[in-house]
Amino acid sequence: MSKLTITQVFKSVLAAFIGVQSEKNRKEAFEKGSLSAYIIAGLIFTMLFVVTIIFIVTAVI
Repeated sequence: MSKLTITQVFKSVLAAFIGVQSEKNRKEAFEKGSLSAYIIAGLIFTMLFVVTIIFIVTAVI
């Protein structure tokens, strides 16, 4: 059982973040991925999302 690469972790988190994660990929991520990698990737994507929303709102106002 091999671990997922950082690229695969980011792809999985991004797909789950926007809601298009397939069942097959979700199962693979849970079986092969490490919890800490998913937490870190999730925090990074969440911060990027918040910064993007702030940027868009300030640009519009």
